Amino acid sequence: MAATFYAQQSANRRNSVILALAVVVLLGILGFAIGYALTGDPVGAVGTTIVALVVGFLMSIASYFGGDKLVLAASGAKPVDETTAPQLMNVVREMTIAANVPMPRVYLIEDSAPNAFATGRDPEHASVAITTGLLQKLDREELQGVIGHELAHVRNLDIRFTLLVGVMVGSIALLADFFLRFTFWGGGRRSRDRDSGGGGLQAVLFVVAIVLAVVAPIAARLVQLAVSRQREYLADASSVELTRNPAGLERALAKIATDKEVLEVANRATQHLYFTNPIKKFEERSNSMFATHPAIVDRINRLRELTGERPLDPADVAALTDLT
Repeated sequence: MAATFYAQQSANRRNSVILALAVVVLLGILGFAIGYALTGDPVGAVGTTIVALVVGFLMSIASYFGGDKLVLAASGAKPVDETTAPQLMNVVREMTIAANVPMPRVYLIEDSAPNAFATGRDPEHASVAITTGLLQKLDREELQGVIGHELAHVRNLDIRFTLLVGVMVGSIALLADFFLRFTFWGGGRRSRDRDSGGGGLQAVLFVVAIVLAVVAPIAARLVQLAVSRQREYLADASSVELTRNPAGLERALAKIATDKEVLEVANRATQHLYFTNPIKKFEERSNSMFATHPAIVDRINRLRELTGERPLDPADVAALTDLT
């Protein structure tokens, strides 16, 4: 069991880092291609690449200090304490001790759909938000599994990691949009007319830059989603490490997956933060191609691997894949 557990953790961390580096490399390649296409000069292309990376860094800093407040406000989360939510605070406190992280700020979202998320820039500035539906529909062991998962996101610095990747993906989209608009209004043609020093190579890279400007944002978004899914697997495994009870987390996943309530405050910008994808298949806003979470069946089967149990049988799979 231990070997399988730590193997899962190591593989998920390694895959996440590789995917995050892929986003940074993609931003650099796009910046270089656009720079060379517009200037025909390798030095100018390097300058554009540096500017793109610096802009991405500055956007990361801005989100680093203010992103959590925006997410909590958009979700309608209200702070609670021991007097207003004693059981929830007790579970959060015992899980923070197990995870060896500071006590986060705890919030409640008035919504009957069971779900939760963690946000913040680091363990010292973390917040955990739980819906009222989660408290009403889960027993204590299941609640421990969910809170353990969210505090694992805090301990593993997922809240910072996914923020960085998200901002880099946004930088790619902004850079691509700027170049396409510039080209559409004739800027690219005028630039080539003024400076033909790049010759045929500049013309080729101009076409490459246009293709990259179209494809790169989509590719970056897909990589971001893959990072998100890897971090969910890692948080599940870490929750089992904290609670020593994979059954509680497995039951929580199954209950939330089959719950038909819709989490109204969730949207495509925040859905990746939640314990499970809050947007159900039957909702118009859903899009299976851009799934932010692994399939519930896969998450449960990975938990079962930790204890040597057999995978879910076809009937259980059918029930869990109906709504999620």
